[in-house]
Amino acid sequence: MQVHLSWSDGMKFEGQADGNSVGMDAKAPLGKNAAATPKELVALGLGGCTAMDVIALLKKYKQMPRTFRVDVNIESSTGVQPVVFLGAQITYEVEGDVASDRLLEAVRLSQTKFCGVSSMLAKVIPIHYNVKLNGQEIGTGQASFT
Repeated sequence: MQVHLSWSDGMKFEGQADGNSVGMDAKAPLGKNAAATPKELVALGLGGCTAMDVIALLKKYKQMPRTFRVDVNIESSTGVQPVVFLGAQITYEVEGDVASDRLLEAVRLSQTKFCGVSSMLAKVIPIHYNVKLNGQEIGTGQASFT
């Protein structure tokens, strides 16, 4: 994998990866908050990686949700530099006619076998998750890769 970054002005950069673009900026006062910060992009990468795993597995299981949302909450250090991630909480929210055992299996496989971003981050921070189906929490766990 190779990516490229081009500086535009202030703290704003445009990243290029395989023909796709993403903007980056810093929060004020250094930047103008015109795009996601690099740490926010890491959090989005974590959410995107596991979300893609889960939806791909649900498709394989013929268990398509009506709606599917993944929220990632990152706990960060404060008062010291550099600010680093201390932990992550991922919440999967699914609505629709989906079998709870299949949904839990898809999330478990993502967080123990398939999600490369979770696997990398889990080496340095705990990643906990909870799963909600039609508004009810049906399971919790922690990323664990061997």
